[in-house]
Amino acid sequence: MSAQQRPLWIGTYPVAGAGTPVGLGEGIWRVDLDPATGALSAARQVVETPSPSFLALRGTVLYAANEQADGTVSAFDVVGDALVHRATVPSGGADPCHLLLDDDGRTLFVANYTSGTLGVLPLDADGGFSALGPDQVFGHVGVGPDEDRQESSHAHFVALDPSGAFVLVVDLGTDEIRRYRRVDGHLAEDGIAAALPAGTGPRHLAFSADGRFAYVVGELDVTVRVLAWGAGVGTLVQTLPATTVPAQERRLPSHIVLDGDRVLVGVRTSDVLARFAVRADGLLDPVADDTLPGAWPRHLAVVDGWTVVAEQVSGGLTTLAGDGSVVATLDLPAPTCVLPA
Repeated sequence: MSAQQRPLWIGTYPVAGAGTPVGLGEGIWRVDLDPATGALSAARQVVETPSPSFLALRGTVLYAANEQADGTVSAFDVVGDALVHRATVPSGGADPCHLLLDDDGRTLFVANYTSGTLGVLPLDADGGFSALGPDQVFGHVGVGPDEDRQESSHAHFVALDPSGAFVLVVDLGTDEIRRYRRVDGHLAEDGIAAALPAGTGPRHLAFSADGRFAYVVGELDVTVRVLAWGAGVGTLVQTLPATTVPAQERRLPSHIVLDGDRVLVGVRTSDVLARFAVRADGLLDPVADDTLPGAWPRHLAVVDGWTVVAEQVSGGLTTLAGDGSVVATLDLPAPTCVLPA
């Protein structure tokens, strides 16, 4: 790898898709991004691990959420271009789909989708698991109007409140953002930070740089919502369509990223990257729906000014420039997460 290349870690699903049997060769890949041109190259599978749908990095330790019914999280030491397995522990629920490192790097939070639980995994000084599993697990009870997708709680994303006082869980199943207060090194249930309109199906969120606004993707009602945020509470101030591009199947917005003065949202089945401009008052204006060459944009990351999109169903990565034009593609089976090294 030349000194000019930027390495990316890529998580994947089984090639047959989410919900199919795991352990059939899926794993963590490494890809090189050229910061000057956006070109992608040298895709190589570094390790096999079952359905590592989301990744997190602390220094030279890489964590993978193994999204399976018997949920686990694995830790790997990054040794050059290789990964060396350190340990695998229970995630605190079923089908872990998102990981978040605490600011001090001593705790790994896990959103377990199917069970709706938040797992709290303590870490030791060098990034290893300091216990054989989570030291706290928080469940939740509730439903939403979508009988197929909101029959129970579904934790999809974990975030830190801008104040630092709370840990938040975005619950697709109950149309809520749950709140947990930090108390003496642990978490305590602390109610609901925001209740969204019934049927929203909130999936992921991003906070403004000053912490005054939260931008929330509604997976089920195909929206982006803006919440005024303060003291661990969100108040709805704007609702926009995530995209106006039609699709033959149900449109499903996925990941949301705040990049300076713009917000980016991947929308599956429409297979576009929706761009919004952030106004001075924190609200959003639609800018464009950029058509992607592949299908099912599950996750994206802005790296060195380029937007790298993981297109799960078609199997590949796409790089877009700031104006939404496609500058590079690379085949890779069922990518689900893009993480700069």
